[in-house]
Amino acid sequence: MNENTEHLGQINEIRSMMERSSRFISLSGLSGVFAGFFAMGGAGAFYIYLQPRLYTDFANEFPVDIKMDLIRFCLLDATAVIVLSLLFAVFFTTRKAKSVGQSIWDSTARRMLINLAIPLTAGGLYCLILLRYHWFGMIAPTTLIFYGLALLNASKYTLDEIRWLGISEIILGLIGCFFIGFGVTLWVIGFGILHIIYGLIMYVRYETKPKEAKYWQGSED
Repeated sequence: MNENTEHLGQINEIRSMMERSSRFISLSGLSGVFAGFFAMGGAGAFYIYLQPRLYTDFANEFPVDIKMDLIRFCLLDATAVIVLSLLFAVFFTTRKAKSVGQSIWDSTARRMLINLAIPLTAGGLYCLILLRYHWFGMIAPTTLIFYGLALLNASKYTLDEIRWLGISEIILGLIGCFFIGFGVTLWVIGFGILHIIYGLIMYVRYETKPKEAKYWQGSED
């Protein structure tokens, strides 16, 4: 009985090592939580900036004569959110990588980032096309859909929760296509609340009890 248990333990250890070499497990749930808070802060700043026009011009078809100061504000707001999110993601991911003995920049991490970047780049270019033709109401749901596709595409190289986060973002983006004009609300839910929820789930599951955490209990499917 003990011999069978020992063999089973060795098989599980080998399987765990193989899975760790093929998946980037150093993503920290805290990086998702902070990214969610930064996104909500950015959406709040965007709402405050646009509040005088949200229920006037934007209630019926977005205006064509978008001023350069509005575009500059949106770009600065989005850049601030992205930069802060990336800085905290690098910090928490580096810290977790050291704790699990994994390199933060290996072949698995590169594959994950490449698979993440392809849909994100396509989505960014498509949003520029929407902006060019003044289809402003479709930009928010489009960003959520392509972001969800990027997470889904990269999820095979990292934790399973990323896949479900991606699916959730896609569903939210598709729903948003039927409710044009609620872009700020969509961003708060998708980039803010969902990030916080999934970040907390990942943190509790993998980081609060590191000795008991089972990184691959969802990878048998």
